[in-house]
Amino acid sequence: MKIAIDAMGGDNAPREMVLGAMKAVEEYHDIHITLVGDENKINDHLKQHDRIHILHTDEVILGTDEPVRAVRRKKNASMVLAAQQVADGNADACISAGNTGALMASGLFVVGRIDGIDRPALAPTLPTIGGEGFLLLDVGANVDARPEHLLQFAIMGSIYSEKVRGIDRPRVGLLNIGTEEKKGNELTKQTFELLKNADLNFVGNVEARDLLDGVADVVVTDGFTGNMVLKTVEGTASSVFKMLKTALMSSMKSKLAAAVLKPEFKKLKNTMDYSEYGGAGLFGLKAPVIKVHGSSNAQSLFSAIRQTREMVEKDVTGLIKKTIEK
Repeated sequence: MKIAIDAMGGDNAPREMVLGAMKAVEEYHDIHITLVGDENKINDHLKQHDRIHILHTDEVILGTDEPVRAVRRKKNASMVLAAQQVADGNADACISAGNTGALMASGLFVVGRIDGIDRPALAPTLPTIGGEGFLLLDVGANVDARPEHLLQFAIMGSIYSEKVRGIDRPRVGLLNIGTEEKKGNELTKQTFELLKNADLNFVGNVEARDLLDGVADVVVTDGFTGNMVLKTVEGTASSVFKMLKTALMSSMKSKLAAAVLKPEFKKLKNTMDYSEYGGAGLFGLKAPVIKVHGSSNAQSLFSAIRQTREMVEKDVTGLIKKTIEK
């Protein structure tokens, strides 16, 4: 199995990308990794390994670049070359922590969509209180969506959740402003009817306040709404931990209590860190394309490599294609 990694994408590149890749080849003996980026900078952190190779380029897509223009003009950028490795058959999948819009454009223009999929969806697994997590899609690949798109999101999310996350008959929920069948706008009302009549384990409408309680395994919505939910979950978790830290550092008594409870707080923080589940998959493309957080460290990349390996091994892309063709 071959995975191409954009070694220059993200805030901590290339160091954390290289360290994450080295951890992955030590853990999994069936993967070969191509690190795409500046060879000299990569070699500063890389211990030679016969299953890690470097594809040199000194061109990078920046976070400030306009995504589509950058992909079209920077043909030798590390992200574009990683996607090209997939398109050329030299890699089974690619991963990047770089510019999200540019990665989506690289996926569409270089890797290509599965025939029959109208819109790809960006789908992270977000944490739940019980630790099981849920898949949310779309979180930004499409600002606007039609009911048929959300139906396809639900199908792709169900296949991924069953094959990669090991959930039998994943529960699919439609994000809405209430749980009643007739709630919502025209998009959600029409989507409800499609999901109700599809071969899915559809549990109906779900509200945003219940998501972290694990009310569904797969939650579908349009990219505009999904992105706001994602950012709200991120921001809330960060704010809660900041407030907790401030409170625990406010007196000697609370500092002593914090020292005792530190291991438990660390477990809680890991539970609420969605990067532990891997990256956000760009579902609907001809091969797995995974987006990891821009601030990802080696552990986050390792989790994404594990996720990617399972997607390739379980042939998630092929199963989506077969299901859509029916």
